[in-house]
This record gives sequence, C-alpha cells and structure tokens, in this order.
Amino acid sequence: MIKFALINEKGGSGKTTLNVNLASYFALFKNQRVLIVDMDPQGQSGKSLGIDVRNLDATVYELLTGEARTGEVIQQTRIESLFIIPSNKSLANLPYKIVDDPDRDVKLRKVLSRLKNFDMVFIDSPPSLGVISFNVMTAANKIIVPVSLNYLSLDGTAEIMDTVERLKKANHLKDVEFFMLIPTMYRRTRLASEIISTLQKHFPQLVSRHHISLDVKIDEAQSHGLTIWEYAPRSRGANMIKEVAEEIWEKIKS
Repeated sequence: MIKFALINEKGGSGKTTLNVNLASYFALFKNQRVLIVDMDPQGQSGKSLGIDVRNLDATVYELLTGEARTGEVIQQTRIESLFIIPSNKSLANLPYKIVDDPDRDVKLRKVLSRLKNFDMVFIDSPPSLGVISFNVMTAANKIIVPVSLNYLSLDGTAEIMDTVERLKKANHLKDVEFFMLIPTMYRRTRLASEIISTLQKHFPQLVSRHHISLDVKIDEAQSHGLTIWEYAPRSRGANMIKEVAEEIWEKIKS
C-alpha cells in the first residue's frame, strides 16, 4: 500500500485540490482502491467531495483517540473505489488530547498500518506545523510537496524537509521518503520561472515536469462538491492534474 502525504505548512498551495483530484484519478482511471485521509481540521477534502462534515459522529479525530474504529469512520464516496476518512473542526483538539502520549507523533501511522484493503492512501494535512502535521509526515511513505511559486515558498520547502528528517530520526523510520515537488499557482512570469529553476537546481530528482496553474473549472468543481473528473473532465484544469497523476504513476511503476 502506497501512502502519499501532501504537505505544505502554508495555505493556498493547492494541496487539498491536488489531494482529492489525484486520489480520484487513480480510483477512476487506474483501477486502484484509494483512501483519502483528511487531517485538516477545516475538513476541506470531505467538503470537496460533497460531504457535510460539520455534524459527523465519527471522524479521523475519534479514530486517532480510540473512540471509533476504522469501519465506523471510513465512508464511500460517489466514486466506487474511492473512500474517505473525513475530518472536521474537532480535529483541532487532538494535540491537547494526546499531549502526554509517547506515541503522539505516530498515531496515524499505527492506524493506517492495520489497513489491508487499499492500494493507495492520500493524506491531506493542515497548513501549519505541529502534532497533526507530524502525524501526517510519519504516516506516509511518499511525501509530495505542492510548492506555490512565490519567493517565500522556497524557505517553506526546506523547512518541511528538515522537519521530516528530524521526525524520521526521532521515530526510527526508514520508509518515509520525499517523492515529488509539484509547482502550483503557476503564472507565466519571470519570477515563476526563476523559482522553478531554483527548485530544479536544489532538488533535481524531485521537481515535477508539470505544473498546476490557477483554473476556474477546478474552483467551480470544488464549490459544487465534485471532482474535476465529474465536473469538467475535458477542461484545461483536468488535463493539468492528469499530467501530474500520470507522472506519479510512471514514477511509482519505475
């Protein structure tokens, strides 16, 4: 089972958009049984799939605190082989709930290790560093960083990498690796080109060959609680995400 984590400590990188639409692509077009795990207290992965996350009785919070089992939390989506463990604002209480737990940084890793019937897991993360995002980092075996193309994002990428290395060492993890950096919020400007060049210079094996630009169809799809494949499968936005998904598929198969 491949476990991808999409991580960026800053909001506005397109993290949730990629998480939901990449997961649904592999479920729809690659015959994969895929699970989305929403680790953002805003619950936006669930909202992007049309789920009313506000009044759920069982979410990832109850799963991680032992108040619910996986079977009570996993929901099937409209897409037959796509499932989700949703989140809502209750997840914000997790750091206080597990503050004294010696395994507080690997709670999600232990839960996911018991799942056997999925081919892929896509984990969405909050736009901040802390116990919740630490759980995301340690649970994954392949980390994807969406990098919005602005100057400050370069520092953020380096900080994420430093944090992951520290967590790997502290928890004796050997199966966590950086898999891909995906340029997002692309605009045809000199600055964007310079940032991509800098990323390629420092991370030559990690930077995606493709980038994601702002696209109205992707935004409209999310506003309707639909994936881009359900809303506008022939749109420019769908094609951009397909290119990234195929690059990921090619990389894991090679």
